[in-house]
Amino acid sequence: MTYTIEPSKRHKDRETWDQYFMKLAISVAQRSTCERATVGSVLVRDKRIIATGYNGSVLGEPHCDDAGHLMDNGHCIRTVHSELNAILQCAANGVRTKGAALFVTHFPCLNCTKALIQAGIVAISYCYDYHNDAYALELMHSHHMQLTKIPITSLKK
Repeated sequence: MTYTIEPSKRHKDRETWDQYFMKLAISVAQRSTCERATVGSVLVRDKRIIATGYNGSVLGEPHCDDAGHLMDNGHCIRTVHSELNAILQCAANGVRTKGAALFVTHFPCLNCTKALIQAGIVAISYCYDYHNDAYALELMHSHHMQLTKIPITSLKK
């Protein structure tokens, strides 16, 4: 017996992988516990999610939402950035990050950029510019990281 599957209209209209993963990063950002910047990250390898992260406090420590911000030089130092939380989730679970792509709501800071390079991340997609650091851009370029801005308007259907 032979079955014929007709192509559905929905398949042609469905969102791209980039749109899908970026929408997930935006959803993950809603878990952030520091409202100064609600940032979400999704680490992906071979179109499979290997980790997620959001900006929040160190495990067992108070959250900004509960205890307020711990400010130093204009930055809240209470939180671990979403990108690092995703990388650390991989480390804690023995998941390889080399060759992965990151979908993150905001352009990564310099320290996160350095950590992403060290973790072997090869591509970064982001929605929002956020204090885009010139040296971070230089490092991404010199390490041949693919950098893509996905405008929020392209995520709406």
